[in-house]
Amino acid sequence: MEDNLKGKMKKGLYWSFFNQFANYGMQFCVGIVMARLLSPEDYGITALPAVFMSVAMILQEGGLSDALVRKTDLKEQDISTAFYYSFGVGIFMYLVLFFAAPFIADFYKTPVLVPLMRVTALGFVWGAMGIPQNVILKRRLDFKTPTKIGITTKVFSACVGIGMAFAGYGLWALVISGFLSGLLYQILIWYKVRWLPTTKWSKDSFKYLWNYGNKMIASSMLNTIYNNIAPIFIGKYYSPAQLGVYNRAQNYAAMPSQNVTGVISNVTFPVLCKMQNDNEKLAFNYRRMLRASAFVIFPIMMMLSALAHPLVITMVTAKWESCIILLQIICFSMMWYPIHAINLNLLIVKGRSDLFFRLEIIKKIVGLSILVFTLSMGLVYLCIGGILSSMIGLVINTYYTGKLIQVGYWKQMKDLIPILVLSFLTWLCIHGVNYFITNLVLQIIIGGIVGAIFYIGIAYILKFSELEDVKYMLNRKK
Repeated sequence: MEDNLKGKMKKGLYWSFFNQFANYGMQFCVGIVMARLLSPEDYGITALPAVFMSVAMILQEGGLSDALVRKTDLKEQDISTAFYYSFGVGIFMYLVLFFAAPFIADFYKTPVLVPLMRVTALGFVWGAMGIPQNVILKRRLDFKTPTKIGITTKVFSACVGIGMAFAGYGLWALVISGFLSGLLYQILIWYKVRWLPTTKWSKDSFKYLWNYGNKMIASSMLNTIYNNIAPIFIGKYYSPAQLGVYNRAQNYAAMPSQNVTGVISNVTFPVLCKMQNDNEKLAFNYRRMLRASAFVIFPIMMMLSALAHPLVITMVTAKWESCIILLQIICFSMMWYPIHAINLNLLIVKGRSDLFFRLEIIKKIVGLSILVFTLSMGLVYLCIGGILSSMIGLVINTYYTGKLIQVGYWKQMKDLIPILVLSFLTWLCIHGVNYFITNLVLQIIIGGIVGAIFYIGIAYILKFSELEDVKYMLNRKK
């Protein structure tokens, strides 16, 4: 049984890595082409309603996926009830956003938001179809199927988006490509899994799902609103172009961080759930996961910060130059994202969504205070405030981790500081090399290669255990 689980996890990690980084690669490449064809203002306008769409998506999903994945005695009526709830909420949210669109457009003084939101919100109507299918596949640790489907939809939507951008459709190239990507994914995932509800609504199932998911909804909604407060105020009090620049910098920094986190969390969550009652075993695997995540993401974010200038100018032209400094700063806050996510994931594994919500409230109060203080100072200081917020949030996130499995802040920092120091030295190394290089393309190539060799070489010489931790995550032989 254990060997079978290890084999499934190894296979799942492979396909999850492939999925995440194939999507990342396509998103990055397509983003370069689209950023060259479109303006910062186009990106800024499409980012304006993001918070409303994100909140609606949270209400529709409702923490149902995590609840269904961790349920040991999952029944058909549980999945069917989750589907009915999600579909009903999807219809309701579409109607709300349809009629709210004129008011949101008036708030931002951007009339084009009315048709933009009404088209985008259609995704909530069919969004429910994919929840049961994805839960079924995740419980099987089958990441091959959604990977193939995801890549297919991304390629198709990318072709449509780039074609529309070349044809001069502006921001609608972004809207329609995203719209088609979501629709095609739902069609293909339904066709592959072939699941349909076979039972009626179950009051007992809904009670279980809601008792678990309501705090997750509240936590996710709080987190989403908080993460979008800055874009809301930037969109209201700054120009759409400035919002577009900020949004691009945020997205570029988030891509590697969130993708690495997604790979690890997606596969390890169902596995850790199976050892949720063995604290010693859970703590051991949990620490290895933290170290492996940091060992991968810390140097990537440091290298992205160091190479931000040549990357932005070379890939998306000088019209996006103002996002360079923002990207460099945001990298230092986003590098901690996987650590935050993994700490909070433990609370979900232990079934303590109440503690999850409590921590989110405390962190958001702290973060909002910093945001309000820095907002009027300009975008640079707002991003610097994000670093401070992230570091304070780390202390808060690790409080209950220490209580539940005795892997608190100081124990985690003891594990992570050597990786952080080596990553910072890599950052300095790249800057030192590029000081003597004037060609931007050569800065990217030589700086990136030298930085990677320096990081891996020093880690090997000093015998960093994290090298083995990464191998452990990829090959569960121990």
